[in-house]
Amino acid sequence: MLMIGDILISDELLTEEFVCQLDACLGACCWEGDYGAPLEIDEVMLLKSIYEKIMPYLSAESQAVIAQKGVYDHYKDDNSFGTPLLETGACAFMTRDAEGIARCGIEQAWLDGEIDFQKPISCHLYPVRVSRQPGFEALNYERWDICSAACVLGKKLKVPVYEFVKDAIIRKYGVEFYEELDAAAQYLIPERR
Repeated sequence: MLMIGDILISDELLTEEFVCQLDACLGACCWEGDYGAPLEIDEVMLLKSIYEKIMPYLSAESQAVIAQKGVYDHYKDDNSFGTPLLETGACAFMTRDAEGIARCGIEQAWLDGEIDFQKPISCHLYPVRVSRQPGFEALNYERWDICSAACVLGKKLKVPVYEFVKDAIIRKYGVEFYEELDAAAQYLIPERR
């Protein structure tokens, strides 16, 4: 484990390799699982305020679910929040492109310049998961069999998990944090130099 400030980082972010291969999994992380994408409280408030601009990007089914449940649901049993789910288990903000690959309606609205919010940070950081403990946060690599092709491609390209999620780490923790993490990886894992 590595500690930068009050952030505990699993060694697997430095040692494991990962690059999403959407043509293999079709974005299954958007429709698999038991819960929606974790949302931070400020994201809940933001989604409420920008939903009208996201709505045109969503299916009628998604719009109906969000009209009924709202832009968030309670996540697990710990009073945190997540995106609402459709009856199929898919995230209510999920869309599909012409090739059938899952995409994010929030991110599409962002790409089109309709909103300033890219997508939930939990989605942007994936396969890294953040857990909060008293006095610190922990960053862990989440292994999931639906991502096996991403692991194979990551090994082929030699891209460690933390590099794959570089933009998301910088978005959440800042450039200085990422540079410290990268320096630690270079020092601790000589083959990364």
